[in-house]
Amino acid sequence: MFSVVRYPYQGDEQCNGWQRAEVIRLEQDIFTALAAQEKLYVYKTDRFWSQIKSAGSAIYASRLYLNQYHKTHPERLATSKDGGPKIIGNVYIHPTANIDPTAVLGPNVSIGTGVTIGAGVRVRESIILHGATLQDHCCVLNSIIGWDSTIGKWARVEGTPSDPNPNDPYAKIDSETLFRDGKLTPSITILGCNVTIPSEVIILNSIVLPHKDLNRSFKNQIIL
Repeated sequence: MFSVVRYPYQGDEQCNGWQRAEVIRLEQDIFTALAAQEKLYVYKTDRFWSQIKSAGSAIYASRLYLNQYHKTHPERLATSKDGGPKIIGNVYIHPTANIDPTAVLGPNVSIGTGVTIGAGVRVRESIILHGATLQDHCCVLNSIIGWDSTIGKWARVEGTPSDPNPNDPYAKIDSETLFRDGKLTPSITILGCNVTIPSEVIILNSIVLPHKDLNRSFKNQIIL
């Protein structure tokens, strides 16, 4: 079963009069009108592209992008060097990131600007956005870590990949619904910006909205 955990928000009292904005449906409201005006066109390409319709597809798209770097701009990808972290597969590290030499990164990892990664950290199939801090010996798998978020020592942040066949360059990733049969569909874990995960906890298959300071482990939950 899934559950939704809602933390109090400082601006809640300002939301009492909130009304839902009009919904615009891309296919019905935009494409149909353009087609009727004969202004809808198709561009066919056999070059690199990837659709992003779900959170899980962002990790898959990042993997494809890193693989494209490997083919066209290998100098942009990190490599294992003396005095540096161990690199497995395709990994991008921004020059401003501070990575402990005992960390192990990859495959398919992207590290943003100003990221700090401590001793013994393991990161795989993940995107670490700018300003995030991964403290000593934490583990991040199949996840997106938001801007300025902090993962405590020995914590584990893990999601469930929902990739198509990685050996098929034209594989189509299905857009998973957020819920299925009343349960949260297992997918990658996402931390919004400025989220703090304490030491020695596990966050599994969960979505954490921005500016949350968690105090325990969560599994298959949306933390509001």
